[in-house]
Amino acid sequence: TFVGRIREDFSHPKGLTFWVVADQLNKGAALNSIQIAEVLSTG
Repeated sequence: TFVGRIREDFSHPKGLTFWVVADQLNKGAALNSIQIAEVLSTG
């Protein structure tokens, strides 16, 4: 799973935009993406 182009979403005050590419996505990879987004949103 790859997550890229994480950017601030100007249409929502606390929003992020990013793309995710996955092959046979599983719970671990999905959770990792969410955790990255949480870290970026608190910084």
